[in-house]
Amino acid sequence: MTPRIETLRSFIRAEKHHEFRHTPEEFGLDRMNEKFREEGVSPVTRSAHMLKALLEAETPIIIDGESIVATRTITRIPSIFTEEEWEDIRSKHTLHERGTVSNLSADYEGIIADGLGKRKESIEARLKDETLTTEQTEFLVAAKESIEAVQSFILKYQACAKNAGLDNVAEVLGAIHSNGATTLHEALQLLRIVHFALWESDCYHNTLGRFDQYIYPYYKNDIKKGTLTEEQAYELIMEFFLACNKDSDLYVGMQQGDNGQSLVLGGRDAEGNCLFNEVSRMCLKASYELNLIDPKINLRCDSNTPLEIYKLGAELTKRGLGFPQYDNDDVVIPGLLKLGYTEEDAYNYVVAACWEFIIPKNGMEIPNIDALSFAEIVSNAVNNLGNYDSYESFYAYIVEKINEECERITSAHDNLYFAPAPFLSTIMGGTIEKAKDISEGGNSNNYGVHGTGLSTAADSLAAIKKFYFEEKSISLEELTDALKNNFAGHEQLQERLRNEAPKMGVDNDEADSIGCALLNSFAEGLRGKRNERGGIWRAGTGTAMYYIFHAKDLPATPDGRNAGEVLPANFTPSMFLKQKGPVSVMRSFSKPNLQDAINGGPLTIELDESIFRNDETVEKLAMLIRSYIRMGGHQLQLNTLNREKLLDAKIHPELHKNLIVRVWGWSGYFVELDECYQDHIIERIKYKI
Repeated sequence: MTPRIETLRSFIRAEKHHEFRHTPEEFGLDRMNEKFREEGVSPVTRSAHMLKALLEAETPIIIDGESIVATRTITRIPSIFTEEEWEDIRSKHTLHERGTVSNLSADYEGIIADGLGKRKESIEARLKDETLTTEQTEFLVAAKESIEAVQSFILKYQACAKNAGLDNVAEVLGAIHSNGATTLHEALQLLRIVHFALWESDCYHNTLGRFDQYIYPYYKNDIKKGTLTEEQAYELIMEFFLACNKDSDLYVGMQQGDNGQSLVLGGRDAEGNCLFNEVSRMCLKASYELNLIDPKINLRCDSNTPLEIYKLGAELTKRGLGFPQYDNDDVVIPGLLKLGYTEEDAYNYVVAACWEFIIPKNGMEIPNIDALSFAEIVSNAVNNLGNYDSYESFYAYIVEKINEECERITSAHDNLYFAPAPFLSTIMGGTIEKAKDISEGGNSNNYGVHGTGLSTAADSLAAIKKFYFEEKSISLEELTDALKNNFAGHEQLQERLRNEAPKMGVDNDEADSIGCALLNSFAEGLRGKRNERGGIWRAGTGTAMYYIFHAKDLPATPDGRNAGEVLPANFTPSMFLKQKGPVSVMRSFSKPNLQDAINGGPLTIELDESIFRNDETVEKLAMLIRSYIRMGGHQLQLNTLNREKLLDAKIHPELHKNLIVRVWGWSGYFVELDECYQDHIIERIKYKI
């Protein structure tokens, strides 16, 4: 790390740039929605006007030593609607999360190559079409206004750079005002401005897509021309990564750090060529050196990925970053093709804010629209256990309940409403040609549903199958009374359920096959269903924050779990599993054929940091990761933790501000998390290599 980057990193981690921040109330921006309502301004025009007002209110700040600029000074993005208007919208529509567009991956490749000016020209040409409807014209005018607002923002920063005597920065800003990038520096600066403006336009969880693929041509060209050395290129990438951390505290999801600033590296194309390149390598190295939470890295790999690449990823795991997350092209691409994606889209997949597989550039997918609780379905079904005389007939009843829940979920999200996103629309494929805002849909409009408590449900069914149906060693009365009383007076039974029943995660075919069956039933429950936008419904193995929500009111379960006891996060074993080591876990969780449940959701393994005592462990870990991919595992994330350090961080948070952990599909600073998530992470430390 160069002295310049180290100085910038220290400045940002010390949050010294926060002193330049202002609230929207200071500029009256919080009252713009009232004016919009009084004047009857349309939603799409409101979005453009708000973005313009926010960018005009932003104070240009160039931190000493910066060469890639743009720092948020407005702390909050006001809504374009008043609360009364939102209430009216809710009375007529279904909202997803905040009701604004999120979790997409824009066409960064196209906008960096074309530049803002070319997009503006396309809009102007489209506006000449006399057959446009009023709504189409309104959208195009708003899109044009949004681009012009961003261009004015660039000019403001250019003037600031000139006044500060930063001629190189001013030159780069001038070059990207209208034109596409021609150098690595210009590409990264334009990407920073565009990404900044997306957040400012109230679109959140803006993933960065296949960063190494669209940035590599600019790196390669600079190196070939001799205008940039590898060291200089690496320093620019590090600075861009630093820029992602400047404002991340303002990009809040469910928890601080849940901000969607993820990117994807590597992968293969349809011809089988490995796409991991010098920029990919620099990204992994930059994350290791900077030791910050953003951007979160996903590493696309397959059975032929060289061990050296896994070793680079293992170094980050040793560092404790909680990423890279590994995504297996051998499973994901065939799964997407099976769901009907085109070959081009399937091979170009990226990862959303956490783990969901989405299509960049033109997809308007909602990969986290709802969640099905396997654990709750099985728990409720136990009340009717006495009606069935075989496990097979009881499982058929479980399938009925899964189908009912799939029907409920798919019926609960009709008539969706999203606030218009004209600026994002200018960097999504097809929107200008169609003169249609991306909020109304894209080329793919598929919805994803999480599946929580899988191992709890599978272990519960395995216990019922063995002890109730096969051995008949537990009576219905004993089981139901134990569950009703949270195992009070049935401690021996609970011990037996916990430790003698088959469990997912120890390479037990009985329990694992039940887990596979549950996932297949989930996928079948959604198969053939179409949402109102013509998209399909995708089953997945992720949990997001539902592993906390779904556990809260869940009574005791037949796997021996107590009422209220937490569920495992994502695609992982029971929290009280007496595990045999990570290899057994990987074998269990690579058995399901996830081509049918390919919404995403990784096997998550926590590692004690004490294992990393020598370089040999890094290679062993790399080999372990490669083995999981070759077993057919679809997705993997690793978390390196120290229990004592985490416990001390709860007591003395001021001493552990830089302690990074993987939460459910993203990395954040441990001391900034709610206590329920902190405690869950502490309980997950189990595995050693």
